[in-house]
Amino acid sequence: MGEIQLDSLTHQLLIHSVFFFYGDASSSALSQEVAGDIAVHWNEPSARVYIKREWYEVKFQIEGIWVPDLEPETVWQNTDPARNFFRIESFSMSHISFVDGIGSNTGYFKLDNLINNSTTAAHEYGHTLGLDHPEILDIRGKGQPSIMYPRGTICDPEFQYDKNALPLQPGGTLNPYTRKVLQSDIDLLRLDRLRFDRNNRAVLGGFTSLYHQKHDER
Repeated sequence: MGEIQLDSLTHQLLIHSVFFFYGDASSSALSQEVAGDIAVHWNEPSARVYIKREWYEVKFQIEGIWVPDLEPETVWQNTDPARNFFRIESFSMSHISFVDGIGSNTGYFKLDNLINNSTTAAHEYGHTLGLDHPEILDIRGKGQPSIMYPRGTICDPEFQYDKNALPLQPGGTLNPYTRKVLQSDIDLLRLDRLRFDRNNRAVLGGFTSLYHQKHDER
């Protein structure tokens, strides 16, 4: 979820999202690292959008804040559209990271999905902004996989875990580290259809406002 500001002077469309991280595996350093990773990926395409008969440069402003003692009420009562709340733990019952819906502001991150420049946080951020997985998950011959393709996608060999593996065999599916945010991902946000208020502000995504308890490994 994010708050949008349309700046007619600089011709920039700014998407501001603040991530509040909690959980036993969270830390100040990791919070900043994950936020920085999201920002790098989503700003990489230097995307543009046509709004009100003008071209605007799309800029993502992402902040990461560590809140180890986050209270559930803070999540439940939040009304700031820029704020997102994610628990980070070493274990997840689903064995993956997830958000609480397409267009949401809460979720659960599995620690090993986030480290070593993974694209997981950037992928899940796309979900919070309203993007789903593409319907067609066999993209052989299509080149660079965009950020919203999930694990298990069939792709060209150079984007697999093992470029020599046969499709769907061990190593023969999309390595998520090879995903990138493309202009096409920005287009799918349909920023041109947003309703801006008198201050040229708008909201992308919605409130799910779920506080997550730590998953039990037993």
